[in-house]
Amino acid sequence: MRIFAVGDIHGRLDLLRAINRTISEDLERRPPGDWRILYLGDYCDRGPDTRGVISYLVKQMANEPRVVALRGNHDQSFLDFVGAGDRIRVFERYGGFQTAGSYGVTADFTSQRAAQATKEALVAAMPADHLRFLAGLPLSAQFGDFFFCHAGIRPGVPLAEQDPNDLIWIREAFLEDSRLHPKVIVHGHTPVEEAEIMPNRVDVDTGAYFSGVLTALVIEEKEKRQLTVSGPAG
Repeated sequence: MRIFAVGDIHGRLDLLRAINRTISEDLERRPPGDWRILYLGDYCDRGPDTRGVISYLVKQMANEPRVVALRGNHDQSFLDFVGAGDRIRVFERYGGFQTAGSYGVTADFTSQRAAQATKEALVAAMPADHLRFLAGLPLSAQFGDFFFCHAGIRPGVPLAEQDPNDLIWIREAFLEDSRLHPKVIVHGHTPVEEAEIMPNRVDVDTGAYFSGVLTALVIEEKEKRQLTVSGPAG
């Protein structure tokens, strides 16, 4: 099986389309017995076209069961905001204005009342399948010797017992631990200039929304390689 693990997209529909063209060319050039595309979360916020990214993924996953989208912390905070109205400050601080704007909503978080009005406008503007997409995102996936999640794991805790918040939020406790884990952890969440391939983990978040570079790690048997696409910096 050939696995393509794609880093954080953050509203960059242009780069999402480009990486999929590159993946399709890779599959056509040397067809594998089977394959999967795994998106590692953070489809929304910061970049200009959250709506376009989610629409693309909804359609892609409906047409191709070998595509898997995992949940990131930004996806969770977006879902929390349009669901129960929670995490208002997180949504505001980390890209909620851009996400709302992609749905034609001018966000206002200056008061609880304004935030509530923003939430109601967003819910009205969002297609129902976008809400279902966000609500249905799994936190992790495993294939062979690799464990895929958005942010990382809590070292020393069995993979089956990981805290959901750690899987989408953890940083230093995971990044600074050099011990081998039960599987190699493939993640995004923490931007790096180029994919960081370590003995115990691989970080493929190359900061697409500001760098204009989106990366996919390609795993096939013992081989690891990268596919990258680039566009205008944010």
